[in-house]
Amino acid sequence: MKTINIHEAKTHLSSLVEDAAKGESFVIAKAGKPMVKVMALNAPEPKKMRRLGFMKDIGTTIPDNFNEMFDREIEELFGLDEDETK
Repeated sequence: MKTINIHEAKTHLSSLVEDAAKGESFVIAKAGKPMVKVMALNAPEPKKMRRLGFMKDIGTTIPDNFNEMFDREIEELFGLDEDETK
């Protein structure tokens, strides 16, 4: 997708609008910073972002102690003493 500075967009507005109507979207930037996206009215809407995960619809929550869960078991598996973990 092309980026056009605001001065150039004002100068060539008619042809840019024609291109956008044909499906050639573009971005107008001011001082190199993108400001707006110009696209045809009949362009397909961007897809809504979906949350990934197989349990997303059942209200799964993460417990508050998630980062400490199974610490003792892991320490035992690796043979670590409590003093060695600090």
